[in-house]
Amino acid sequence: MRRAPRSFSAEDLDRLSRLHAEIDERADEVARRFAGRLACRRGCCDCCQDDLTVLEIEAALILANRDGWSDPRSGPGAPGGCSFLAADGSCRVYRWRPYICRTQGLPLRWLTHEPPGEGRSICPLNDSRTAPSGVDLDELDSGSMWTLGEWEGRLASLQAEASGEFALVRIPLRDLW
Repeated sequence: MRRAPRSFSAEDLDRLSRLHAEIDERADEVARRFAGRLACRRGCCDCCQDDLTVLEIEAALILANRDGWSDPRSGPGAPGGCSFLAADGSCRVYRWRPYICRTQGLPLRWLTHEPPGEGRSICPLNDSRTAPSGVDLDELDSGSMWTLGEWEGRLASLQAEASGEFALVRIPLRDLW
């Protein structure tokens, strides 16, 4: 069953846009550290998979900018890939893309509780085990990676403040068509 995101005020969507700008600034710093070793670029869409979900406020931002989507009349992309992929592999909503899309491909780390430590991951196209010029996760300084937690918490807090409840409802991107 498709669920449309609730409405959010222009002020709430502006706050989200400012948070996305902060995320982009930090993500760009991480990407610059690994320039030449990351395969991510326009048209690289291996991580743009179907069944991605986003918080309601991010879905609302995408819908609020529907007039700005590139090629919106062509309908959703083919099943299996993100519904916002154009035929050339570019993103039709790049300017309003959700958080998850802003950090894909970067070397990621997160804290684990049992056992205490950290997990690490990267797109296989950027992994030194599969790409000769890729990134060796085991050798990276933790501070040079994208650390999961803080930004997701800020996004969840924004969603809760804007909706008036702490119900982190997620909307499939494909449902936005």
